[in-house]
Amino acid sequence: MSAPVIACVGAGRMGRQIAYCFAYAGYPVHLLDAKPRSDEDAVRTAEEARAEIRATLTMMAGLGAFDAAAIDTILARVTVFPLERAEAALGPARVVFEAVPETDAAKREGLALIDATAGAEAIVASTTSTYLSTQLSDWSGRPARFLNAHWLNPAFLVPLVEVSPTPETDPVVTAELTALLEAVGKAPVTCAPSPGYIVPRIQALAMNEAARLVEEGVASAEDVDRAVKYGFGLRFAVLGLLEFIDWGGGDILFHASRYMADATGEDRFSAPKIVQDNMAEGRRGLRDGRGFYDYGTMDTEAWRQERMAGFLRMLVGTGLHRPPALDPSSPAEETT
Repeated sequence: MSAPVIACVGAGRMGRQIAYCFAYAGYPVHLLDAKPRSDEDAVRTAEEARAEIRATLTMMAGLGAFDAAAIDTILARVTVFPLERAEAALGPARVVFEAVPETDAAKREGLALIDATAGAEAIVASTTSTYLSTQLSDWSGRPARFLNAHWLNPAFLVPLVEVSPTPETDPVVTAELTALLEAVGKAPVTCAPSPGYIVPRIQALAMNEAARLVEEGVASAEDVDRAVKYGFGLRFAVLGLLEFIDWGGGDILFHASRYMADATGEDRFSAPKIVQDNMAEGRRGLRDGRGFYDYGTMDTEAWRQERMAGFLRMLVGTGLHRPPALDPSSPAEETT
């Protein structure tokens, strides 16, 4: 059984990166240029799209991701269509990703085009990072088969995709898209339609706080970024934020939040109600056997060991891991 056709409306950066992901995984991809162009411009745009995908494949092969001999085979799976061939591009597709610019006009036109030309059973997924899936669903013409799939840049490399169905989305559609994303090596998560979804919401707070540290003269931009790379980033690449709360204890977050809110006079540092409730109800994390997660039936020692192994792998990846100093005459650092 051959792989289903995957289509993307919008031949810009996101469309090209999505085409890369599915072509790499063995799927035929139809990349539709959503802008009306002259024949000459359409040919040039198609050539630019294929050239960018080839350049990305070449870069990744050069980094050791795969054998460069496979580049032509992968690229041959991508066909770029001009707007006037929308029916040929979208008609055969099982899943159509909408990746047009983030404006009302572009979204309305793009979704209307998909509804008019894609098959009745096709799944339609926007890739928006700013609109709510509930708003776009009204414009899709097929709310039961519509949802959002927010890819993170660079989409060909970052595994996370935030899948956001609406109350009208058929659960079978959500399950099928999630399975498809997993099949091409992505790590989908499901979230409700909410401003910022998951990552942009957390990211906005973290980036603004980093900028404030520089603004207030607390640290240089270089030291803030070094702290994030080798402290914040390293830990949270292994433990999720909520896992980390449970690991150290929700009471630590509770008291640290109260201190920060009092010391700065800023409510943004106050603990949310769920942290306060966990404290009151004895759900402080690992040592209580429950927190954001339930550890009652878990082999917590094995879990700790696995996470520690993850930390070590991350440390090795930074180049900062050092072997033990076995020669007492030449320690890594002299002490007095």
